[in-house]
Amino acid sequence: MRVLTATPVIVAYGCRYCAPPLNRLLTFTTNILHLYHHHHQTISHSSFHLQNFNSVLTGNSLFFQMERFWTGSGILKNKSMVDNLQHYGVIKSKKVAEVMETIDRALFVPDGTPAYVDSPMAIGYNATISAPHMHATCLQLLESNLQPGMRALDVGSGTGYLTACFALMVGPQGRAVGVEHIPELVTSSIKNIEKSAAASLLKEGSLSVHVGDGRLGWPEFAPYDAIHVGAAAPDIPQALIDQLKPGGRMVIPVGNVFQDLKVVDKNLAGSVSVYSETSVRYVPLTSREAQIRGS
Repeated sequence: MRVLTATPVIVAYGCRYCAPPLNRLLTFTTNILHLYHHHHQTISHSSFHLQNFNSVLTGNSLFFQMERFWTGSGILKNKSMVDNLQHYGVIKSKKVAEVMETIDRALFVPDGTPAYVDSPMAIGYNATISAPHMHATCLQLLESNLQPGMRALDVGSGTGYLTACFALMVGPQGRAVGVEHIPELVTSSIKNIEKSAAASLLKEGSLSVHVGDGRLGWPEFAPYDAIHVGAAAPDIPQALIDQLKPGGRMVIPVGNVFQDLKVVDKNLAGSVSVYSETSVRYVPLTSREAQIRGS
């Protein structure tokens, strides 16, 4: 553990469930091969590039017990998906289960795709919707900061799924804000939300989705009790730390090839502590132009 004295002060920087680099590399490779096998794709040395990882693996917890999550498309109901997440111990709280049952994932994935399989899915523009187990993990980590009346920011809100979940948890007296830098995704996410159980909150104004650079947050409604970032940053953006309320929590994937889901807590005095929850694989948090290029 190391202590930093920058402003705001980082008082702790810890790690939970961190695998040694070699083990992480081996597990990383094994799980990629496993996932590609289930997607019935042939891997060749010339075609298997890092950019392909992004479209297939975004939002998956790569390194820990991937084998215990389902990979088939036999689950046909949203409640069955939630039941599976509870069975495997991903969802531990009644509130998270209720919210994920209420917000039907099928309304937020592309037509014709198996909505309830535990896998990330491409949504266009080199973006993806994360796997259900990652959504559940982030909701669990943020639950205490998503109480009625609180404020939540969803950076890289994509299809709007997690933003809608946040809105239900903080309720009409709270505020849920999605920020996405692809205008077309913002438009489609609003349409998704309008079909969901969060539609009334969107209409009343406690839920909103905006076009913007998520690395800068959304200062208009700051500070936030909860911040979720749906893409991997090389470092934690200072703007997001600044917009985190004292007593608030942020979850953000950090890293390049090897990434960790960081949990950032700001105490009431404004000091910030960071620990790693698990290893993950997300697309990069970058500019709109770089994302569209796929670089």
